[in-house]
Amino acid sequence: MSLFWILNYVFVLVCAIVFSGIIIPKILLISFRKKLFDIPDARKIHHSSVPRLGGIAFKPVILFSLSLAFGIDIIAGYQSDLSSIFVPRLLPEVLFLYCAVLTLYLVGIADDLIGVKYRAKFVVQIACAIMLICGGVWIDNLGGILGFYEIPEYVGYPLTVLLVVFISNAINLIDGIDGLASGLSSVAIFIYGASLILHQQYFHAMLAFATWGVLIPFFYYNVFGNAEKEKKIFMGDTGSLTVGILLSYLSIKLITSGNIPHSDASKVMVTAFAPLIIPCFDVVRVFLHRIKKKQNPFMPDKSHIHHKLLALGIQQRPAMISIVTISAIFSVLNILFSKYININILLVADILVWTLLNMWLTRQIHKHNIDF
Repeated sequence: MSLFWILNYVFVLVCAIVFSGIIIPKILLISFRKKLFDIPDARKIHHSSVPRLGGIAFKPVILFSLSLAFGIDIIAGYQSDLSSIFVPRLLPEVLFLYCAVLTLYLVGIADDLIGVKYRAKFVVQIACAIMLICGGVWIDNLGGILGFYEIPEYVGYPLTVLLVVFISNAINLIDGIDGLASGLSSVAIFIYGASLILHQQYFHAMLAFATWGVLIPFFYYNVFGNAEKEKKIFMGDTGSLTVGILLSYLSIKLITSGNIPHSDASKVMVTAFAPLIIPCFDVVRVFLHRIKKKQNPFMPDKSHIHHKLLALGIQQRPAMISIVTISAIFSVLNILFSKYININILLVADILVWTLLNMWLTRQIHKHNIDF
């Protein structure tokens, strides 16, 4: 990797951190003046009125950071260095990605301000997944899951739609305590950025680091901000949907980066989805739990992994740190073990560990006669 690309990665990261750090306080100021709050209720953890428009900063800052970096590269005379990413096949992919992100970004704003029914959000998420497919981004390799590697379009297209909708909702639903969604997303984004660099996907690595950059100041205001001093903010659906579609896109790009040897396909598949184990597994468990209790699986409740930790008396911040740390450990162990263990065995082991962890937490809750 050349010094040119290292400087670009550092630039977009720092640029996103700086401009996000400038914009979020302005969003806070407007939110408090216009009284645009997330009002506490019986389901929510927070007890103060907190703005939920932090995600409004995400898309503009990411786009600005990337555009500024490429603009400076061009006027500085580095067109030849950019030739590897400014290729005709990438143009439709980037344009459709922009349309998908913009669409979910606008739907997220509408949901944060006036509310959008979950059915409407599902339709929009499906439409955005189709946009990615139109740009040529779709799952064409399963990396050995259930013995399958290369798959045809009629299997890959619907699988891509399912994956995009699933990941987008997983990030949205895991956003239940301070710093959890942004912390888990940061772990995944960092792993994606590093992995995309190794696969020489330079544009996509820059997108990952720009996304990471915008999450860092938000994490500070979300976790350490004081609502009484008008310094605390949530990402809202605007942020979770924006980050969700970007995580979906980057995970798919990682497994379809091209020139991946057959022997390495499983390792790349594990790298792409191991960072999303906790939010994705948690959504599946919660949905099955709601169906078992004959409840609407799409209606919110307090049965997520973080709710279990809170029920055991663990405070928000230690609970968040515990879950994010477990996610990082899960990711690293999966990536390391993928070199020696079959991907299917690894997947079964992950499910078993996750199931045992949740069973243990549930048993502790019942043991202490906690109403959950």
